[in-house]
Amino acid sequence: MPLPRHLRTLRRESARELRDLTLDELREELRAVQTGVQILFAFLLGLAFSGRFTLLDDFEVGVYIGTLILTVVTTAIIATPIALHRRMGHSGRNPTIVPIAAYLARTGLACLALALNGAVLLVTDFVLGFPTAIGITAGTLIIFTILWFLLPRALRPGKKRRTARRVRTPASQENTK
Repeated sequence: MPLPRHLRTLRRESARELRDLTLDELREELRAVQTGVQILFAFLLGLAFSGRFTLLDDFEVGVYIGTLILTVVTTAIIATPIALHRRMGHSGRNPTIVPIAAYLARTGLACLALALNGAVLLVTDFVLGFPTAIGITAGTLIIFTILWFLLPRALRPGKKRRTARRVRTPASQENTK
């Protein structure tokens, strides 16, 4: 996978050094996110053993179970790039690992956003009732979507709007003369 132009022009490292740097940065970011996922998981585990857990209705129990499972899946997805690097990174396979790790990071963030919104839905439904919980959760879901997915896409270096331009080849230029 060739490196984006903005990475090649900013530094003087070789392509391999840049891939290694990219993977290292990605692993550090995932380790930071992993801490938040672990805190959410601990909160969810503790909730099941609290005295008020028996007051949850069937919908809330379903949201709880779904959020708990989604948190476990998020943990697995976010930890996978680290496991890949442990098993393959020292064998010169970083060119293979980097795009997979980047995909897993995006997928893990999507799962984390859903898990966090599941926790918001659970708590707000229990405290404020279903209609208010749906409104608040929809709002937080929109915030995650904008900040974690749409904003990075809009700010991506080198992203230009495609314009309809006809590419002229030497053969087509001769025909127009």
